[in-house]
Amino acid sequence: MSRKIPAIRASLMLGVAAAALCASPTFAQTLAGKATSAEEGAMEGVVVSAKRAGSTITVSVVTDAKGEFHFPAGRLDPGSYAVTIRAIGYDLKAPAKVDVAAAAPAQIDLALVKTKRLHAQLSNAEWLMSMPGTEQQKSSLIGCGECHTLQRPLFSSYEADDMAKVVQRMSTHTTNAAPSHPFFNQDANEQQAKPPTKQQADLGAYIASINLSSGDKWGFDFKTLPRPKGKATQVIFTSYDLPRADAAPHDTGRDKEGNIWYSDFQSPIFGKLDPKTGKVTEYQIPTQKPVDKGFPTGALQLAFDKDDNVYIGTMGQAQVVRFNPKTEKMDTWPAPDWQTGDARVTMIDPRFATDTGEIWVNEAGLPPGNTAFKFNIKANEWSRVTVPQGEPPAYAYGIAADERNNVYGMGMANDNIWETDAKTLKTSYIPLPTRGAGGRRGHFDSQNRLWFAQFYGNSIAMFDPATKKVTAWQVPTKFMNPYDAQFDDKNYVWSGGMSADLIERMNTTTGEFVEYTMPRETNIRHVDVQKDGTLSSLWVEDQHNGKIIHVEPLSE
Repeated sequence: MSRKIPAIRASLMLGVAAAALCASPTFAQTLAGKATSAEEGAMEGVVVSAKRAGSTITVSVVTDAKGEFHFPAGRLDPGSYAVTIRAIGYDLKAPAKVDVAAAAPAQIDLALVKTKRLHAQLSNAEWLMSMPGTEQQKSSLIGCGECHTLQRPLFSSYEADDMAKVVQRMSTHTTNAAPSHPFFNQDANEQQAKPPTKQQADLGAYIASINLSSGDKWGFDFKTLPRPKGKATQVIFTSYDLPRADAAPHDTGRDKEGNIWYSDFQSPIFGKLDPKTGKVTEYQIPTQKPVDKGFPTGALQLAFDKDDNVYIGTMGQAQVVRFNPKTEKMDTWPAPDWQTGDARVTMIDPRFATDTGEIWVNEAGLPPGNTAFKFNIKANEWSRVTVPQGEPPAYAYGIAADERNNVYGMGMANDNIWETDAKTLKTSYIPLPTRGAGGRRGHFDSQNRLWFAQFYGNSIAMFDPATKKVTAWQVPTKFMNPYDAQFDDKNYVWSGGMSADLIERMNTTTGEFVEYTMPRETNIRHVDVQKDGTLSSLWVEDQHNGKIIHVEPLSE
């Protein structure tokens, strides 16, 4: 049954217009300078960011081998700018401001000094690299990064028994909880009334062995990732702040007109960003489960059909939303199990909704595991994907439909990906080459090949249905934990993740990886490749910090 409500809109004008992508690292400029330190002299790989007073847009570039940086023409409007940096192990010697005028390029040189607070700069990946422990112990901490950084457990002073209780409490939060939105599962009180499990006690003891429970310093040396070099410095980042302080963008999608749509992981809101004008418009999603009884709000996947209608999976509200941007008409459909406990609608694929009236929907949160459905919108019929007794379960985190609308499921705990035929609903399995690598999210390319991220395998993989072969490429940085992967239909596959604040771009011809360091801590759950232009670029979300970021490489 569908429900229609009027859209509630909120608009915010962002003061800087986006400009065309520059084709090479040599270009006219509006602001330039050099970054140096007493220890290194000219410093390559310093991310330099400029934000105009009163603006919600930050533009970032990276210093080259000479320590020089250049903001290209058209990227910075006239005004007064605060300039900040990211360079592991270093801070600015003094706050930096510069006035940019229309008549002539501005110049500012930046002096960097060794930081006295290296622990405050470490990414999750650097904490994991630094701390002692087995691979299994470290892997058990990676999930903490879904809701917050690893600074929270590592900065704590709880001893083993108390930390076990903290671990137990954390396990009762929903998967889209956050410090600002501490949603709980429906059985949270029941679970917390029990003593911690052995697994929770073991994890609590491990955290207590590496946090500040024994003193005011950590008992291990800090290891850091290298700063960018060469091609990794040839990039521009444009970061857009969203209008709400608690905005938590999970997915982005670019429509045919170039607008960027996003879902919010914690609030019943989705929005549209126009990068040309900077305007943000937000829409309210109706809730069907009572929020005052603890049911979480927020949404996960956002995707389009061929007519650019927006589809959204609403997580704990367990419904599918369809929104027509032209008419602003909104329809919602509850999943079959929507009234059952912690049922969640997570992933959707409406690729063929216009042709067949059918979409694929993934439901999670109920035993024995995630369930996929084929949903006929016109008939309001839900067909559950089932497998014969004795076959592996068809559990999935991410789902994606191929050119015939057959759906593929990728699960982090699976040693296979599975395919369900759109007509017969028969399910078959494709084994993955590495046990334990799993899969998380992915996309089909124009050649009908599935590219996906292997979160625990720290790799990017591709399945070719024509050959039935899975090929995987290890990413260079350990604990990168790729979350999603997408091919640009030309030469590059892109990926990002929660842990390392890095964007991966791999040349599929040569196997070369370029790792772009983000301007700040960035929690990435999805990648959306912009395929037009000489070079492809990438749109990602910073789910923890309420930003949408465009990553534009300047070289092959």
